[in-house]
Amino acid sequence: MVFDPDDFIVNIGPQHPSTHGVLRMRTSLDGETVKKIDPILGYIHRGIEKMNESLTYPQTLALTDRLDYLSAHQSRHALCMCIEKAAGIEISERAQYIRTIMDELQRIDSHLLFYSCLAMDMGALTPFFYGFREREMILDIFEETTGGRLIQNYNVIGGVQADLHPDFVRKVKDFIVHLRGIIHEYHDIFTDSVIARTRLKQIGLLSREDAISLGTTGGTGLASGWANDVRKHHPYAAYDKVDFKKIVYPHGDSFDRYMVRMDEIMESCHIIEQLIDNIPEGEFKVKTRPIIKLPEGVFTASVEASRGEFGVFLISKGDKFPYRLHYRSTGLPLVHAMDTVCRGGKIADLIAIGGTLDFVIPDIDR
Repeated sequence: MVFDPDDFIVNIGPQHPSTHGVLRMRTSLDGETVKKIDPILGYIHRGIEKMNESLTYPQTLALTDRLDYLSAHQSRHALCMCIEKAAGIEISERAQYIRTIMDELQRIDSHLLFYSCLAMDMGALTPFFYGFREREMILDIFEETTGGRLIQNYNVIGGVQADLHPDFVRKVKDFIVHLRGIIHEYHDIFTDSVIARTRLKQIGLLSREDAISLGTTGGTGLASGWANDVRKHHPYAAYDKVDFKKIVYPHGDSFDRYMVRMDEIMESCHIIEQLIDNIPEGEFKVKTRPIIKLPEGVFTASVEASRGEFGVFLISKGDKFPYRLHYRSTGLPLVHAMDTVCRGGKIADLIAIGGTLDFVIPDIDR
């Protein structure tokens, strides 16, 4: 991006606690007004897509958890679905239910962290502890079944790695009852705060047309009036067996982006409630060969991850390694949108806007 030589340039990042990862935003200012933003990425690029070309299909799974680490279940779910579709592997209904429940628990986990970090970035410390209090309960549930808290390594080709812990159903039901009874605290202390509303309402506007043009799926697009939920438009796993509302807000400002996530927490609870007592009996994983060769061709799959549509594009030459394995990042369009959303706004609003766009950098630096 070309800057005027007379512009006053401020570098936000690459080492800054409010950028949610190692990101540098070269920001041109006119006084306190943002003229343009040039996001500079690649500080933690690991070459994951290139590494996949020398890994067998089961080996590629481990790397997806390390993309958007707050969508670990969902990203891996997408890759498993793509490989299973290509190989003609039918997974059990029990595995489909388990994957769906895990995806929704992951979404709640991610949105609780979103709430906590956004509030802390804006100077509110108590909500940070509220969000982590409930998130810790989800991580404990994950840990009992998957052995992981952040990196899960749970979905595998043909189903899931291990069956549910004996206490899983009871603890999930107890957690949802607890969360429904306490969510009002989140709104009392932050959502209804005059300071929070003043700093979020009519700040960082993104029109529906710009959201579509930039490809900002997930909560950012939904807050701009763009109904783009993959679970609704292309149901997968057990999403065709549950009823849940489309969360769409009209204004496209920071407050609507915040509210989409808060509403999605409750819808995720509603989805889990419909499935948790109806998990079918049967195998949690079908047997597959240790070395899987996919037929020659191009295969795709996508899921609704915590930040929008996460897609997998796979080219196979009939070998045990993928010829090309590309991921549709949920966060790259969000960082790209920063210039559009912040231009003409105040530098003081930049961190709050970035917080409500909710990008996770490792997902971008693949």
